[in-house]
Amino acid sequence: MNNAGGTPYPQNSYYTATAPLLEKRRSLKGDIKLDVAIIGGGYTGLSAALHLAKAGKKVAVLEANRVGWGASGRNGGQIHSGQRQEPEWFEARYNRAISQKFFKMGEDAKRLVHSLIEHYKISCDLKPGLIHAVHKKRFVTEYQDQVALLNAHYDHPVSWLDQEETAQRLGTDAYHGAIYDPTAGHLHPLKFALGLAEAALLEGADIYENTPVQEITDWGHPTLTTPDGTVRAGKILICGNGYVGGLVPKVDARVMPINNFIAATRPLTEAEIPLPGDECASDSRFVVNYWRMSADKRLLFGGGENYSPNFPNDIEGFVRKPLSAIYPQFKDVAIEYAWGGTLAVTVHRVPYVQMLKENVFAAAGFSGQGVTVAPLAGQILAEAALGQSDRLDLYADLPIPPFPGGRFLRSATLALGMGWYALRDRF
Repeated sequence: MNNAGGTPYPQNSYYTATAPLLEKRRSLKGDIKLDVAIIGGGYTGLSAALHLAKAGKKVAVLEANRVGWGASGRNGGQIHSGQRQEPEWFEARYNRAISQKFFKMGEDAKRLVHSLIEHYKISCDLKPGLIHAVHKKRFVTEYQDQVALLNAHYDHPVSWLDQEETAQRLGTDAYHGAIYDPTAGHLHPLKFALGLAEAALLEGADIYENTPVQEITDWGHPTLTTPDGTVRAGKILICGNGYVGGLVPKVDARVMPINNFIAATRPLTEAEIPLPGDECASDSRFVVNYWRMSADKRLLFGGGENYSPNFPNDIEGFVRKPLSAIYPQFKDVAIEYAWGGTLAVTVHRVPYVQMLKENVFAAAGFSGQGVTVAPLAGQILAEAALGQSDRLDLYADLPIPPFPGGRFLRSATLALGMGWYALRDRF
């Protein structure tokens, strides 16, 4: 896994500054045996551990850094409905019945997030509502048709906001309309991840931090090698998303890490707040912008991506460009935190949830919708490890092609493709 030295939480992150961090868990020393070993201490791995421990299994999470250190503790905090791909995409490639199954599974994911927060009393600044804004006039009819489709065939209560109402709800005239989803929402992602970790421990799971997995050997009777010990397990769940590069070539070929960036302004006055309803927002660009208000009235704005191993030297300046384009009134606002994180995408932007071997499972490539889908993926992997594979099979039937160019050229290939989409967004 990346960052094998056990890097601390990013100090320039608003989330690190405002989350009650847990006491550091010990790293693995020596050799242990488990029913199920889980690689990765983010939403997927922690959810899987929680559900397996509830089922009575001896299970442990192996995390290279700290729980929630990766994308789970750095993302935009948005809870979306359905899947990352819209129902129209599924209908065009499969049929409406298949599309409805995947949309329902996305709704199951959203309900799981809410139920985990409620059951384990996770304090994570949960708020309702999402506004998805249309940045090009020619997209308006397409998005209005989507509202009608979701209302008529997916029993989903979204509504259309015209240009005037969109401007009122978002505090900007940069958009031509929007879809309003009252069942979506937002939360503090690191607080949610830490709450899942506490819940997993409460249910009897174990967590080893600063314990990177270096190699998987003897796949028939899997053994995980770490710097100071080994783990023999009946089942292995690979849940590292964008942070398990080099561990499993089959996953590497289909799941690619990319970097995304967020900035947090100073606290805004009541008169300055652009989102009077406290919903979160995103837009229709391929390289999406997303934003929301924090509990202490800061504007948290995410925008821009890169595809190299390194973050920009000036993350604040990198994010200020799209922020200023949407909100010119904030072009000079003080930014007090700016940070980046590594998520993972697939070619089709649908999750890679698979059985790799009879006793090895993986889930990754949530493509920006991990807050909602990753905890469900963890539950699905837990079910599969317990011999219940119905929901895993539904995802496994989706063909996830490898990225063109293989592992060593895929970044360059994706950068070219994303550059074309960025130009399309702009012009």
